[in-house]
Amino acid sequence: MEAAVTTTGGGRRKGAFLVPRAAAPTLTEDVTRKEVAMWIDQRGSEIIERPEALRLLSVAATRRDHGRLGVTIVGNPDEAPLVVPVDFVVDDHRVLVRLGPGRLCELTVGRLVAFEVDEVDRSGGTAWSILVRGLASELTVDDIAALGDAVPAPSVPDPGHRIVAIRLDAVTGRRFTVSPAEPPTVAGATS
Repeated sequence: MEAAVTTTGGGRRKGAFLVPRAAAPTLTEDVTRKEVAMWIDQRGSEIIERPEALRLLSVAATRRDHGRLGVTIVGNPDEAPLVVPVDFVVDDHRVLVRLGPGRLCELTVGRLVAFEVDEVDRSGGTAWSILVRGLASELTVDDIAALGDAVPAPSVPDPGHRIVAIRLDAVTGRRFTVSPAEPPTVAGATS
């Protein structure tokens, strides 16, 4: 199997490499393996296609993983973006997060935001990260009632009751290898 077949010349994958890999057969295919394209970025990370990114996002939500919501602070160029952990669910092609009243909700509603979730499996030597960028809007009381139990389950004692939906305008992901967990070392430490 070749490591890097060709580079792309333009479009969204400029500078990425096309690498063939074997795909697992589906139930309707025979057992012979097929070659499919896999994109690798300049640092060696596999670029995850949108359908697989959405699947991983849903898996993380089902496991009740925490995601991170990122917003920018408008009007002050010296302010760093704000990134906070949040509970989330995936519903009807959007990410739903639960927020309390306050600055974060004010900065989020009606704005373009970023949402990220990831997983690191050191024993398996793999990791992935999914990034969603989209417009955030607050759901109405009727919208929330229609969701029933499909709202984000809180991990904190007072999570707030505002549900914000993030559109899946841009969904990107990366998968890469990681080294096994090793005990941390401190420079200059002696035993």
